[in-house]
Amino acid sequence: MEKKVQWLWRSLIAFFVAGLVIFSTIALQPSNAAIAPLPDPYLTSGKLAEGEKALSEYLQANPKDDKTRFGLGVIQLMRGTERLMQSLYRYGMSQSPLSSSIPFVRLPIPKNPKPDTITYDALQQVFQGWIDDLSTVRSTLEPIQDQNLKLALRLGLIRLDFNGDGKADDTEMLWRVFNAVTGMEVTEKDAQQFLIAFDHGDALWLQGYTHVLGAIAEFLRAYDSRELFAACAHLFFQNVDTPHKFLLTSRRKSPEDYSNDFEFFDLIAAIHLSKFPLVEPQRMTTVLNHMKSVIRLSRESWKSILAETDRDREWLPNPKQTSVIPNVRVTDEMIKSWFKSLDETSLILEGKKNLPFWRDSKLTIDFARIFTEPRTFDLVSWVQGTAATPYLEKGTTTDIRVWNEMLNAFGGNLFDFVVWFN
Repeated sequence: MEKKVQWLWRSLIAFFVAGLVIFSTIALQPSNAAIAPLPDPYLTSGKLAEGEKALSEYLQANPKDDKTRFGLGVIQLMRGTERLMQSLYRYGMSQSPLSSSIPFVRLPIPKNPKPDTITYDALQQVFQGWIDDLSTVRSTLEPIQDQNLKLALRLGLIRLDFNGDGKADDTEMLWRVFNAVTGMEVTEKDAQQFLIAFDHGDALWLQGYTHVLGAIAEFLRAYDSRELFAACAHLFFQNVDTPHKFLLTSRRKSPEDYSNDFEFFDLIAAIHLSKFPLVEPQRMTTVLNHMKSVIRLSRESWKSILAETDRDREWLPNPKQTSVIPNVRVTDEMIKSWFKSLDETSLILEGKKNLPFWRDSKLTIDFARIFTEPRTFDLVSWVQGTAATPYLEKGTTTDIRVWNEMLNAFGGNLFDFVVWFN
């Protein structure tokens, strides 16, 4: 009996000691088991700076956590958008039917009662800040490889501090931005129910969109548009540094005010002055590289999407899935025509196929050389055709059947689908 008791005690002591050794070993090792911070609380509260800091610090210790990496990319994109809106608010961007049709200035910027005077150089720095923010997002998203990535977000409930007052209230929610940009009538209830489960294909899609937006901004920075700014910036901003001071006093007081309606003449001047000297030609090469990246990432994104077998609140669905966007259906015919258009566009960007020239069917335009051998941009000359002269040759024209097939597949909603598909 004593031997059994002694054996029991020895077993318990040995078990206890072993437990202490295991516990102490785990406790003394550096801990990487911290709980990953979720982006949603920071996005929906408008605390974007705090969110970027928290997720960045976690990723430094856990660089392979692609879910957190994607969340950080979303936060950084929202911070960049917020900074863009705050810059436009600072300079008193005006809301008008004209501004709502222009990229970057169609955001719902509230009216600033005391705006700073905007100069041409200040506007260029706004564009450069947007370029830099997009580059940051891109660098964050590029390492993502997890094919099982999944991150659910209610994008409509994201809050942005439009006017830079340090607050992000109910009027500064993303669903309101969406309404202002698209003209749709989404409600807050709709936004609460609009939950998207972003996956690996969507991460590639978002990365591609940073290239789309970056290409537009780089093009704006490549040319000198000072004359256009001096003559027409008053159409978009309240206080403008222009030698033509009368422009500031003879414009509409509100969108409904037609007592001083010289906007038609201003638009004619804008067309006339859309002749921009090339000042940074290397940016045009960057634009071309952005476009090539868009094609590559779109192809990778859709290959990932087509491999999916789940049906979980899809942003971009394959033909067997259902999108979170109501009454939208993606078909096999759409996907096939989309891939053909990507292949054809890639050949055009590589200079292996050309665009048809509208004034002579025997000549074609080498589209790629517009970016590798850039010249002064002249809108009127491009419409007329003479601006295309340096790029004309007897080359292979893009296959019109590819574009007709795409038009048939997408129908009258082609433009909307192209923007969505990226």
